[in-house]
Amino acid sequence: MDRSSVIFGNKMSARDIAKAEANKKRFIDKYGDDSDKTYHLSAADTPAIGDILGVKQLVISEESGAEFNDKSLVVGNIRMGFGHYRISMAIASAAKALGYEPYWFDLCSFGDTTCGKVIAGQNELYSLGSRMSQSVPLFNKLVWEPLNSEGFRQLSYNCSDQKAAELMTPVYADLPKDIPFVAAHVWPSQAAVHAGLTHVVNAIPDNWAMALHLSEGALHTVQTPSAYLAYRALRGMDKDRQLSPMPEDSIEYTGHYVDHELVSNIEADCEARCKRAEKGGTRRWLMSVGGAGAQKEIFVSVIRKLLPYIARKQAALFVNVGDHMDVWKAILKEIPKLGRYTMEHFNDFEETKSFVETAHRANIYGIHVFCHSDIFAAVYSTNLLMRCSDVLITKPSELSFYPVPKLMIKRVGGHEAWGAIRSAEVGDGTYECSTPAETCAMIDLMQNSGDIVKRMCGNILAAKAAGIYDGAYKVVKLAAEGRTLAK
Repeated sequence: MDRSSVIFGNKMSARDIAKAEANKKRFIDKYGDDSDKTYHLSAADTPAIGDILGVKQLVISEESGAEFNDKSLVVGNIRMGFGHYRISMAIASAAKALGYEPYWFDLCSFGDTTCGKVIAGQNELYSLGSRMSQSVPLFNKLVWEPLNSEGFRQLSYNCSDQKAAELMTPVYADLPKDIPFVAAHVWPSQAAVHAGLTHVVNAIPDNWAMALHLSEGALHTVQTPSAYLAYRALRGMDKDRQLSPMPEDSIEYTGHYVDHELVSNIEADCEARCKRAEKGGTRRWLMSVGGAGAQKEIFVSVIRKLLPYIARKQAALFVNVGDHMDVWKAILKEIPKLGRYTMEHFNDFEETKSFVETAHRANIYGIHVFCHSDIFAAVYSTNLLMRCSDVLITKPSELSFYPVPKLMIKRVGGHEAWGAIRSAEVGDGTYECSTPAETCAMIDLMQNSGDIVKRMCGNILAAKAAGIYDGAYKVVKLAAEGRTLAK
């Protein structure tokens, strides 16, 4: 069924439809068209998180090997940065906690398919843009910020994406049409609907409403009340006309998508943070490097600022560079004396887990750097480290919604601004500190004033009581209920 010509009752122009068709043709010319091919799926063990979250990977195989039942739930995602993987882990974690068997379905991992090639190509472009936005201010001002805040916002962008998603359906052939399917990125959601799946939940990540995230035929979920209203109204998605709104039964506000392991331990983790603050203990800072590997200059400024505190054992720093060893090498080159304070935790996820267990019960000093070439370990290490950290230093991306005190550094793309706004209003994080100087000033404040962390912990506890961090559970339940929207 064509989903490009009319979007939630809003007819697209002939020009936009023609551009969408041309975009699809460009993808076919570059990556081929395997629409007449049938792919089969088998279940395989998932590195790092398989046992923790009870999740199996779906992989392309010669014959159908995956056995689904009434407790099966598929988590559709793509490897584009770390954000969509992290949200997928939250969904899988909640699914396991609720008694379901989650399956990991990463379109980007199907590298020999048209679907995998299209997404890999788009991922390369997005990563390049993210890095350039941090190193070329003029590019950021004239191209990247406008694209991420307004370009992706337009309904015409969704028109084009929906047409491209028609190329992604062959890998869905083995999935039962009525299996609960939760997508942590819009492309798996759009493709699932095109493939005829009927119980699709599109878990929207951003707090800034963009047509990029629309997947008509799926049930859309959002993490905040402001996002709910903006998406219902299709706010700003066409500058030239008043749009018909999304139907009420197409969208739900759920709260933040957070892993069961984090939500269920909020009280204990906040109590430990408050005790360290009250006793003047070593403040533990966690710095998470995003999947695009951008913002090296800010990270260097942060480390230089913290070094005197670290030398006096007043602060400890955990740095997770994900799978970006080159980022850590570049930081070491900028700060040669860093090595004397640093302990490395590289490519040994069991050792990383052991370190975290020790950190829960013992004092920690110095700088601890984590890097894993396996993407699952690279992403989930931050989840583990959050629980034993006092402050998470992060850009206002998907981590904006996690129940840990946060210092928000400069965004990468205009759409991320509203993540910081949400965190600041909930009170579990700072406003966006948009310059290195402002970031360093906030470090001094939070390092020397224990009341900031304690206040944030109090707000986290209040937010939990209000159900704000229950989004992942609610998404799973909505998918399992199987509200059928696709027609």
